[in-house]
Parts: sequence; structure tokens; C-alpha cells
Amino acid sequence: MHQFPIRRNDAGDCLVAAGERQTFLFTDMRTPGITVGDPDRKMGNYVQLTADVRFERAFVPTDHLIGSEGGGLRAALGALMLGRMGIGAIGVAMAQAAFDFSTDYISHRRVFGKPIAAFQHWQFRFADHAMRIESAWSLFQKAALLYDKTGHAETEAAMAKVVGSELAVDVARDAIQCCGACGFVQTLGGTGEQFPLESIYRDAKIGEIYAGANEVQRWVVARNIFGRDITG
Repeated sequence: MHQFPIRRNDAGDCLVAAGERQTFLFTDMRTPGITVGDPDRKMGNYVQLTADVRFERAFVPTDHLIGSEGGGLRAALGALMLGRMGIGAIGVAMAQAAFDFSTDYISHRRVFGKPIAAFQHWQFRFADHAMRIESAWSLFQKAALLYDKTGHAETEAAMAKVVGSELAVDVARDAIQCCGACGFVQTLGGTGEQFPLESIYRDAKIGEIYAGANEVQRWVVARNIFGRDITG
């Protein structure tokens, strides 16, 4: 989305900065005047590259307009709503992956003469996680189904994002804890064996932040409960 307000030039064949509203534009990243900075270095989520994109007098033909002029913000917010459902689904997937690996590990890893899973603390922990995974799974599916039927699911999408993203962080943290050093390590130097939990933990955190921080999503839900007159 063009981050500056736009207007058409005098010839009507391209879009230039002016006015007060944002507009979605499509353009080839090799267009003169467009430069991409170095990728950000992040704690996780490596598969999604992020970098600054700069536009300096880049020509954009009018047929590269997406949607309507001035409709960029509305379109972006709609995309964010769908993205929040996706983040909820991704959170459930990461939670399930951490759950599957760690429960298998502690079922075989023995301490004090018995499997770690024989300790009631971890039995109760993972029973709770299993119930939360099932609930979070249903929530993002409900949000998606509601959107397909009505075109609106702002509150449900916010709920799905919060529940799914926080679930991923919680399960990954407990999975690392119960697996001990094998939860914390990435690769064992002696054997070359790789372990996934540290990567899941690092990747999970961004879900609580992007597409609208979870604190904002809680406000969205509260606004649906109490109304804008009270929540603002």
C-alpha cells in the first residue's frame, strides 16, 4: 500500500503524492525509483523476509491501481482481519507440533526410574494444553466460517488470534521445559541430531505482536461487549 496520499498527474496516466487518503498500488519491484533495504535480522520467523521499501519518484500506471482510489486503508484493515484468523491457525499448528514432539519425548525419557510423563505435574499440564488446542482449533474455524457466510468476523478473528498465538507460546515454553536440555538445544554436537522446540518457541512470539498486538485485539473484543461509547 502506498504510504503517502495520492492524486493523478496532469496527464492522468500515473499516480503521485497528494490529498489525504491512502491507496493500494501494484508495481514491479524492479521499477526505477523503488529500492529494497537489507532484510531485518530477527529472533525468529526467518521464512518471512521483512525490509524497508523506498519509493522515490517511481512511476505507477493508473491500471496498477488495486481497488479504488482512497480505499487502501479499508482494504488493508480487511486483509488484517483475515490475517488474524491465519495467525490463530498457525498458532494452533505450532502448538500441536510442540505438543506432539514433547509428549513423545517425555513418554520415553526416564528420570528417577520412570518416564517424565509419569509425573502428575506434566500429565495435568499437557491435559490442559490438549483442551486448549481443541478450543483454539474450533475458534479460528468458526471465525473463517462466519466470514464466509457474512463477510464480517472482526471480533471472532481477534479472539482467534489472541487464543492461538498465546497458546503457541505457552505450549512451546512448557515443551522446552519438560524436555530439558534437548528442548533448549538446536543441534547436538556429538550426534548431529536436531531438535525443533527452540525454533518453534522463537517463531511463536511474533504471533502475539504482528497484525495488531494482542492487547489491541482484547480491546476489539471488549468494544464488541461494551460498545464504542464506553471503550472508545
